[in-house]
Amino acid sequence: MGKEFLTIYWREMIRFVRFKGQLFAALVQPALWLLLFGIAMSSNFDNNPLSTPPGVTSVSYLTFMAAGVMAMTALFTCLFGGMGLLFDKNWGIMKEMLASPMPSYHIQIGVGLGGVTKSFIQVGLIMVFGLVLGVEFFSGFSVWETMGAIIGIFAFVMVFSAGFIFLSSGLAMRVESMESVQAMMTLLTLPLMFSSNALYSTSSFPSWLQAISSVNPLTYFVNGIRYFALGNDFTAMGTHYEYTGGDIILSFIVLLVFAGLTFAFAWRSFRTAKVT
Repeated sequence: MGKEFLTIYWREMIRFVRFKGQLFAALVQPALWLLLFGIAMSSNFDNNPLSTPPGVTSVSYLTFMAAGVMAMTALFTCLFGGMGLLFDKNWGIMKEMLASPMPSYHIQIGVGLGGVTKSFIQVGLIMVFGLVLGVEFFSGFSVWETMGAIIGIFAFVMVFSAGFIFLSSGLAMRVESMESVQAMMTLLTLPLMFSSNALYSTSSFPSWLQAISSVNPLTYFVNGIRYFALGNDFTAMGTHYEYTGGDIILSFIVLLVFAGLTFAFAWRSFRTAKVT
């Protein structure tokens, strides 16, 4: 396999750094979620203590939702990450790239690596900012356990981000206007966010919404983050969470399948795209 995708990847990172407004918003928005929404809601939930089983750790709402904010940040970053391809398509740059000897899937891989790297940066910053605010990640973990947990979190970030950047890229190659892409991504964002366990427990959902949550990739991503950051047995807002190694392996496999399907969708979109 050639290394042409590295050129696309480098271009994506230069875009990320040079567009100052986009960079500022991408880094500040998740911090505001933690600072405003997280602390405001914590003052409600944490002042109304609920029963906790003996020997089980109880985590604050700020800690609970910090994992969800990390997941939502990766979701937002990658869902809108393919919009640059539409710019390339409309301004003739994509035509030149597809006419080059570089295989079209190298464009997918380069853009995908760019999206994953952006998610790594943002999730890492949220993790640090959360710890400053009092988020109790890795509580009671040894140094080696903490390092292993961070590696586990970033493994989930990588697969989840790749899946959604491929989805975004495929959609961008199939539509003609920036407004259409924005409308599609906005339409996807709210159902994905509010039908998942990012901000609250899904145990009290009606059965039809629980069924949607069970096929929502964001749910499996949040499960992975909470397992590595909080442990396999804890309570939050009166709900008892217990994760097994099998649960986390299943979550990772689901995300791998999702990433594979969206890669195939993007690959098909690139091959059939009408670029003028």
